[in-house]
Amino acid sequence: MNPALTQFGAQMSHLTGVRAIMKDIIETLRAGSGQEFINLSAGNPVILPEVEQLWRDCTAELLASPEYGEVVCRYGSSQGYQPFINAVLADFNQRYGLNLTDRNILITPGSQSIYFYAANAFGGYTTSKQLKNIVLPLSPDYTGYGGVSLIPEAVVACKPTLDIDAAAHRFKYRPDFSQLSIDQSTGCVIFSRPCNPTGNVLTDDEVKKIADLAAGFDVPVFVDSAYGPPFPSLNFTEMTPIFGGNIVHCMSLSKAGLPGERIGIAIGDEKLIQILECFQTNMCIHSPRYGQAIATRAITSGALADISINVIRPYYQSKFAIVESTLEQAMPKDLPWFLHRGEGAIFAWLWLKDLPMTDWELYQELKKVGVIVVPGSSFFPGLREDWQHKHECLRISLTATNDEIETAMKRLAQMVEKLYQSVDS
Repeated sequence: MNPALTQFGAQMSHLTGVRAIMKDIIETLRAGSGQEFINLSAGNPVILPEVEQLWRDCTAELLASPEYGEVVCRYGSSQGYQPFINAVLADFNQRYGLNLTDRNILITPGSQSIYFYAANAFGGYTTSKQLKNIVLPLSPDYTGYGGVSLIPEAVVACKPTLDIDAAAHRFKYRPDFSQLSIDQSTGCVIFSRPCNPTGNVLTDDEVKKIADLAAGFDVPVFVDSAYGPPFPSLNFTEMTPIFGGNIVHCMSLSKAGLPGERIGIAIGDEKLIQILECFQTNMCIHSPRYGQAIATRAITSGALADISINVIRPYYQSKFAIVESTLEQAMPKDLPWFLHRGEGAIFAWLWLKDLPMTDWELYQELKKVGVIVVPGSSFFPGLREDWQHKHECLRISLTATNDEIETAMKRLAQMVEKLYQSVDS
């Protein structure tokens, strides 16, 4: 069949960002012809034994309880499974000194769905045909934001400033408030903290400044905390989740060991939560309840927060340290390479200034020496400016073994050195 697609059908039937690249990566791995690859592209969290055991134990408790039939064999509320909502409510009120009620919380099938609801409830064309933009205040950012809107032209990203420490070969992106435009044409604001792909953590003051700018126009701000505290707590620097006003704090349990269960949590103003809940009701009735039921036990017992801080965070932080130390040893000091400061998440982000080829071409060259990374240009959705920097970066996953990461970074360093030498010669 070759059915005719609507405008939305055409938009949503195409892969965007990393999902498009993953097709090439999968084909590369399948057609390896005996070649061994070190795959540093994965966004899938590592299955850590302690984390898996936690979910096994919570599952065993659920199976043995009279609650099981109610969880699995019945429809539920569009808002979420009430015991899970209560667990999140009690934990956050106690942990952060909040006064949330259950009307401030919505449970969704993964946090990606929150941004789809938000992008299309608040972004796009109004009933009076005015385009409301979905503003990404710090580019690069999560590649998935590029595919959430049914109106792709509504996604608008802002070019950052670069805070560069040349001697240390480090840098950090910061929002450029002189370029950040939030006004009556803005529908909503979305950003991740800690950031996928860079590991960047916006400061409390930067978050509050963005929220204050948006509040003047009644614009909601969705803070994607898929890597933030209290679970999975994949922040390597101190950071404080910020709640209240026009901020919707968005979480996921994927990096806390439950990516297969698709659990997203939105915490915010009751009116905003109600809009998102209605969107969810029309789309999928409610999110799955099995994962919520076992997560209720993990949160209530305190085990999930504990294992996040004592197992998940140190695991990935140690992987970043290997990337960092290996590049420092293997990369020539006189080359313009810059590693983004490791402030969180499960990736490292490398900028190769004045790279003699595009990031996509470097990705292809690295495959020849058995290393797979992700070209950085995938992570600039909505950035209209033709910025050379977009084609000079790589995302490096921290999900491989220590030896694999060290070997891959040495191969990458050798490749990069040859590339720059070929230009100089």
